[in-house]
Formats: sequence, C-alpha cells, structure tokens
Amino acid sequence: MGLFDRISRVVRSNVNDLVSKAEDPEKMLEQSLTDMNEDLVQLRQAVAKAIAAERRSRKQYEDQQAEANKWQQRAQLALSKGQEDLARQALQRKKSAADAAEQLKPQVDKQKQQVDTLKKSLIALESKISEAKTKKEMLSSRMKAAKANQQLQEQMGNLNTSGAMNAFERMEEKVTEMEASGQAAAELAGESGGIEDQFAQLESGSDVDDELAAMKAQLSGSSENQEALPEGEESNTSQDQTNYQTTQDQNQTQNQDAVSDSEMDAELEALRKQLDS
Repeated sequence: MGLFDRISRVVRSNVNDLVSKAEDPEKMLEQSLTDMNEDLVQLRQAVAKAIAAERRSRKQYEDQQAEANKWQQRAQLALSKGQEDLARQALQRKKSAADAAEQLKPQVDKQKQQVDTLKKSLIALESKISEAKTKKEMLSSRMKAAKANQQLQEQMGNLNTSGAMNAFERMEEKVTEMEASGQAAAELAGESGGIEDQFAQLESGSDVDDELAAMKAQLSGSSENQEALPEGEESNTSQDQTNYQTTQDQNQTQNQDAVSDSEMDAELEALRKQLDS
C-alpha cells in the first residue's frame, strides 16, 4: 500500500468520525424531510411538464387525425361532384395527415406511460414523506426520552452514593459508641457510688456501735457489782470492810454517771430517726 493511499484512508476515517460525531439525529431527520420535500417539489414539476408534453403530443395527434378525416370527407365530396383531380388532392392531404398522426401515436403512448410512472412515483414519494413525518415524531420522542435517560444515568453516575452510605454507617457507629460509652460510664458511676455509700455507712456506724457497746458494758458492770454485794451481809475483817466501802463508792459514782433505761431508749429512738432521715 502506497503512502498516499494510507494518508487518504486516514483522512477519510477522521472525516467520517467527525461527521458521525457532528450528526444530530433530530437535525438529520429534519434535513431528510426537507430533502424529501424538495424532491417532491421537483417531481411534481417533472410530472406537470410530462403531462403538458403528453397533452401537446396528444392534441397534435388528434389534430392530424381530424385533418385526415376532414380531407377524407372532402375527397368524397369532390368525387361525388365528378371532380376526380380535386378528390385525388384531397386524398393526398388526408394521407399526409394520417401519416403525421401515425408518427405521433408512439410518442403519445410513450409520454402517457411516462406520465403514469411519474404519477405513481409522486404518490409513493408523498406516502414516504407522510410516513417519514410520523417516524420523525416517534423518533424525536424516543430521542428525547433517551437523552433524558442518559442525563439521569450520568447524574446517577456522578453521585457518590457509596461515599454517602459509608458516611451514614460511620455516623451510626459513632452514635453506637457514644451510647455504649454513656451506658458504661453510668454503670461505673453507679457501682462506685454504691461502694462509697456502703463504706461511709460502715464507717459512720462503727463509732455509734462502739459507743453503744461501751454503754452496754457500763450497764452490765454496775448490775454485776450490785449482785455481788447483797445488803445485810457483813465482813469479818477490816480489809473486807475497806473493799466493800471502796466498791460502794465506785457503785455510787457509776450510778451517778449511768443513764436510766428510759433516757437511753429515748436517745436511741432519736438516733434511729436521724439515721432514717
């Protein structure tokens, strides 16, 4: 393959590609209809010219036939009058007209066929144009729907739906983590507060219990001393008297320091109310 052939092929391929890209279906359909209407106008003009030519030829043919008939009648008239020479001339004129009509007959027939063919072509072209108009409307509607669908698909393609869904998923995970963290913090705070409160109660209650145990010990000690030294019993030795006197002094002191049962019950009841509140 020569260099010029290769260059010619490259140029033609590029030109065809540019033409294909530049073609707009709607414009091409409109241009096709315009071209068909122009062809229809030209065909109508051709049909009109053919009909006019056929009519002229037919008129000439009919005129020659009429001329031949006229000279035929004149020949008969001259012959009936006894003018044989005049009748011969009339027959010669008749023959000339008949020969002209005979020559025009094939032309008239041919022109009639051409007119019939052109008329059929005109009718077919009109039908094609009508069909093309209907197809153009349908194709225009389909083309608009295709363009709208193409634009929609392009817009859908440009949308980053996966990124948006990933963002929603990330936000959902964050909300879940925040809820879990809040719940865990609440549980830890509840457990910590419970332990602190329990230890506080134990620490506050230990002092009261100790004081209460001491008071019980004092009361139990005084009762045992009174039972150990009954009234009316006398000691034989001075040491016993001295011990007894000392014990009496201690019991008197304890009795002075001791609190009656009713007063203790009242204090305990008041303490219970304070703890309950």
